[in-house]
Amino acid sequence: MTEFDGIDRRRFLAGAAAAGAAVPLAALTPALAGAAAAPATTDKFAFPTGSTLRVLVTGDAGTGTPAQWAVADAIRDLHRREPLSMALGLGDNIYELGPNGDQDVQFTTKFEDPNRGLDFPWVMALGNHDTSSIFPGDGGWLLRGNDEVDYHRRSKRWWMPSRYYSVRVPEKNPIVEFFVLDLNPLAAYLPPLLAPYWAPDGQFMNEQRAWLDAAISSSTAKWKVACTHHPYLNNGSHGDAGAYDGIPLEPMNGVHAKRFFEDHVVGRCQFILSGHDHSLQILEPTVASKGTRQIVSGAAAKDSHGKAGPEVNRRSLFQNFTDVGFMVMDLASDSVTARVYTVDVATSKATVAFERRLV
Repeated sequence: MTEFDGIDRRRFLAGAAAAGAAVPLAALTPALAGAAAAPATTDKFAFPTGSTLRVLVTGDAGTGTPAQWAVADAIRDLHRREPLSMALGLGDNIYELGPNGDQDVQFTTKFEDPNRGLDFPWVMALGNHDTSSIFPGDGGWLLRGNDEVDYHRRSKRWWMPSRYYSVRVPEKNPIVEFFVLDLNPLAAYLPPLLAPYWAPDGQFMNEQRAWLDAAISSSTAKWKVACTHHPYLNNGSHGDAGAYDGIPLEPMNGVHAKRFFEDHVVGRCQFILSGHDHSLQILEPTVASKGTRQIVSGAAAKDSHGKAGPEVNRRSLFQNFTDVGFMVMDLASDSVTARVYTVDVATSKATVAFERRLV
């Protein structure tokens, strides 16, 4: 979102920051606890075991609107013709404020119902709208994300055993390992000023850093893919980490997210897959990204109305700021191919807008 009740988000957030974030301090202090790994109490759809994978890449889907249904219908049509192995959900799973408990009906209306028939594992990441407090997307109630971890127990599709985790596919001799990250504490528009647990150098993030370093180092997968809601590089209106939404003040500009990417992800994973920006982008690696390619797929229910960011001219293989849609990645031991689909909301018809082997 770029507007909230007619107020431009950038102006609102910059003004709130300059005024010391004029919201109740209690809203900035969630309980000092993270979600433990959630065992499933229902049968889950099985992860693929073959030597090739066809992975749906989708983000910012959870609106329950006709646009989400149109994209899901297009995905169903593709799945009938070219079966998908699994999906990646890159955050903002429950618009606009996130769920209220793991039995919230929004899990049905904004995830299960639209995705009927897409019966494979959906590897899910947390987004800023999943952890809202005062206004949509503020990221100010980080503990709310635990409701989505708890929902892992209830759904055959939804895979989120913890706030951050990895999935190796196939489990033995993996082709790919997806490292699903929770960078919301580093990029919240309402930062957790009075909650040391969630601080940029607090327990949650330090444990996540240590886990990620060890997990990447020990991974035997050919392809290593970081899955985040917030992008590192982004030609869209939300901007790059360190300059999110044009906000000049730390930490709301995502400077800590930028440092996280540069210290722990770039040069170590071949891809960063993110949502947040309601666009479809396949960017070229940069010197700063050390060969890691940023992909943004956050248009599964909203588009950017043509709005691009200040880095719109950064080199890309593809970028679209006007359409809803999704991506598919085909992974084999020796190649990765990406396809981008745009979707006409009125007809649910998908069009292949881009297809290319990336590696």
